[in-house]
Amino acid sequence: MINHQLSNQLRKRKFYFSFKRLFDLFFALLGLIVLLPVFIIISLLIVIDSKGLPFFIQERAGKLGKPFKIFKFRTMRAKAPIIDKPVSFYEDDRVTKVGRFLRKTKMDELPQLINVFLGHMSFVGPRPLVLEHINLYTEEQRQILLIKPGITDLASITFRKESDMLLSSLDPLKTYVEEIIPKKVELNFKYMEKMSFFYDIYLIFKTIISITKL
Repeated sequence: MINHQLSNQLRKRKFYFSFKRLFDLFFALLGLIVLLPVFIIISLLIVIDSKGLPFFIQERAGKLGKPFKIFKFRTMRAKAPIIDKPVSFYEDDRVTKVGRFLRKTKMDELPQLINVFLGHMSFVGPRPLVLEHINLYTEEQRQILLIKPGITDLASITFRKESDMLLSSLDPLKTYVEEIIPKKVELNFKYMEKMSFFYDIYLIFKTIISITKL
């Protein structure tokens, strides 16, 4: 069932989305320039720790479900066997030593500045879904695809320790589908209803604070 009220509200926010894009473009470019030395150091550490390219590229669902390639620093061994489950967030022996550090500090997400600069993503918005995960969402839940995905959002902050929840679960897939997805979608809709420039700034700072507490 389509939430027409939400859809109409989004169409009326043209100024906000235009300003949001300018903000994303400027700070993504600034971040890429300032963090270039960090990118180089992390890339070297990754290739020294394990053979392979420093980046992990995966297809994700963007706005309106349009696929795009998301960039992350590689945290697993190159050509590591793929676990045939929709959920594989928890750590396993495929994760490298450097990869564990990058995941814990969330530094593996830094290359997504490239996606923000290219317009695939925003700094703030629902986390981009793996294409297989979309099949786990109802038609109503998929309405989070009405806006661009982001590096962080309210759900990302709330579930920053999602991997621990799945690791401690006897059935990670069931936990993800029945507990995590509904709560995340509820938070995604809450963000979509409240989103504004100042709310985005608030969530960015809240994300930084939450990372420093990990």
